[in-house]
Amino acid sequence: MMPDAPGVGEGVSVVVCAFTEGRWEELSAALTSLGRQSLVPEDVVLVIDHNEALYERSAAAFEGVTVVRNAEQKGLSGARNTGVSAARGSIVLFLDDDATADHGWVENMVAPLEDPDVVGVGGFVLPAWAGGNAPSWFPEEFHWVVGCSYRGLPPHRAKIRNPIGAAMAFRAESLKACGGFASELGRVGDKPVGCEETDLALRIAAAQPQSRVVLARDAVVHHSVPQQRQTADYFFRRCYWEGVSKAVLARRLGTGASTGLSDERNHALRTLPQGMASAMAEAWTRRSPSTVLRAASIALGLAVTAGGYAMGSLQGAGSGGRIRGEAAHA
Repeated sequence: MMPDAPGVGEGVSVVVCAFTEGRWEELSAALTSLGRQSLVPEDVVLVIDHNEALYERSAAAFEGVTVVRNAEQKGLSGARNTGVSAARGSIVLFLDDDATADHGWVENMVAPLEDPDVVGVGGFVLPAWAGGNAPSWFPEEFHWVVGCSYRGLPPHRAKIRNPIGAAMAFRAESLKACGGFASELGRVGDKPVGCEETDLALRIAAAQPQSRVVLARDAVVHHSVPQQRQTADYFFRRCYWEGVSKAVLARRLGTGASTGLSDERNHALRTLPQGMASAMAEAWTRRSPSTVLRAASIALGLAVTAGGYAMGSLQGAGSGGRIRGEAAHA
């Protein structure tokens, strides 16, 4: 029996942003996965972030893909905004250039948007560890460090504050009405800065109080985690810059920071202590040093993130909101 032919998702666009030829194989795999969807998007837009060699190579290689240059400030936020401007669809999905989408990803991302109050959807991002397995000390509660879904997320179709950037969808009109992604936040090159999705979702929520962003656990992508992102150095550096990014976000939120950052507070006060307790119980039962290290990583990761937040708050006093230092440079 022949399989059903894929449908065409009229009004559905997918934006992929890329900045380096060093991830060419991953980029090719990402775009290939979009061509094998049960619901094929109306168009796929590939935005090249200020890399002319990559732009020319991509324009020649990827037939059927709209390849454009980032027309805004260098960085992921500007590239995404450029993609939204170029996209034809009323629904815009975003897939990272080093992630591959399961066969039903587009279809399952679009399905919750049949509810008119749903303005955004977060997919479920699984880590694709180079070498096959995660380091034994790497806690699942910190999978956000490598851009993946983490322990503590709510059930399927539950309301969330913001999606993970590797796999998300928004209504185009909502993106444009709120001004798109903020250039003060988001990665520039390979600097591990974030929070642009959080900032965007909070601005949409403020403008559309009745709206919701929901989690689609059946909309699965696999996000590449190379060996260099599996080190303690990367883990703690990413934690630090997440704290710095949250400080920038808190300044943007002003008096609304307490409510806007409630997810982080709940994660720190509930999910992380549960994770530490579980790891220590397992260590006691199995006499396993790796579980002790996992518990320690949770505690240290939280401390380093808090330290980044404190440093970002101090830096922000005279920086005008833009992250200074390492993360401000390509």
